[in-house]
Amino acid sequence: MTYKTKVRKIGNSLGVVLPKEALQAMKVKEGATLYITEAPECSVQMTPAKPGFAEKAEIAGDLMQRYRNALRELAK
Repeated sequence: MTYKTKVRKIGNSLGVVLPKEALQAMKVKEGATLYITEAPECSVQMTPAKPGFAEKAEIAGDLMQRYRNALRELAK
């Protein structure tokens, strides 16, 4: 499903307000931690906090950095 929102000025920063339907789909409430990761074609993926996710994301980021050239060749 696609949800539409706008980038807004919040204090000295920019932010987005997530629609109620998007929050319900992710099963999160106020104060929940969300992780934003890069995805293909200038997009991002947002996922709610899950036990162990931060550690796995850090390991994946490290591996992608270390094997950047190999992964680039495999992507061709």
